[in-house]
Amino acid sequence: MNNNQIIKRSPSNIAIVKYWGKHGNQLPNNPSISFTLSNCFTETKVTYNENGTDSTNMEFYFEGKENPAFKSKIEKYLLENEQHFSFLKGLDLKIESYNSFPHSSGIASSASSMSALIMCLLAIKYQDEPIDLQEASFLSRLASGSAARSVYPLMTVWGETPSLPSSSDEFAIPIGDMLHPVFKTYHDTILIVSSKEKSVSSRAGHSLMNEHPMAEMRYATARKNTEDLLTILKQGDVEGFIRIAEAEANQLHDLMATSTPSYTLKEPNTINIINKILEFRKDTGLPVCYTLDAGPNVHLLYPDSCSEQVHDFIEKELKDYCFENKYIEDKVLR
Repeated sequence: MNNNQIIKRSPSNIAIVKYWGKHGNQLPNNPSISFTLSNCFTETKVTYNENGTDSTNMEFYFEGKENPAFKSKIEKYLLENEQHFSFLKGLDLKIESYNSFPHSSGIASSASSMSALIMCLLAIKYQDEPIDLQEASFLSRLASGSAARSVYPLMTVWGETPSLPSSSDEFAIPIGDMLHPVFKTYHDTILIVSSKEKSVSSRAGHSLMNEHPMAEMRYATARKNTEDLLTILKQGDVEGFIRIAEAEANQLHDLMATSTPSYTLKEPNTINIINKILEFRKDTGLPVCYTLDAGPNVHLLYPDSCSEQVHDFIEKELKDYCFENKYIEDKVLR
């Protein structure tokens, strides 16, 4: 840090057990488990100076251009949570942010962008001292639920679950030290089916869970899948991992299809890619699987041991189903 300038990077993450449905102030209705990614990240630069008043003034730029909508979102967040940010009083802030992945790639960036911003702001608070990552996760959650999970490398759990006494709905915790080595080698190749903005936002999707007829069954399933997956991750059970990852992805989209109003975010090529992955796994016996976030793009998950064969498969059979043949190669952040 010099000249009152801070730069922080924060990665995106992909949930294996999905967070879908919330209550109170950004509290999850079920626990979730996610891989932290390496290559899809937001880098944020904050330049700050004292202004001689009690107010906080802010400019915000996304990829070099002023972004009034996001500036308004940050101002609202800081106002609603001002008890946590008293150290910003009397400062002028210039916030500059960019993503390592194309804005049109269909990758949700709220997790990486909000956690990167929080890490910058906490660096102002802590100066030369280490940032309290639990506090960073807590404050990131208040900005965007999934951002709570982007603070730690490898893998995280967000939400209370019985076998982890330190787990909490208020913040995520790291579980990298309990992973079998195979899961530390995982790749996530993101197959870009569409670059369009989603027809239904995640915020709207979460709210539709409030009256969903299958909500309680969903939360019970997610709680059981969380406990089962924790055992699977310790044991290195890739077959068990595949079963839960794909079931969670499918249930997420089934919930959208059965809400009122119902909607679908899958596109025809989402289905085509999934069918190709299932066929490839059956034919080769390789431990590849898919997951989906709240959108049409397919995340292809596989350990490093089969990365060459999978890359050939993507080039020969999958990329033609992708928007402009685009895909992003990512892996677990170690």
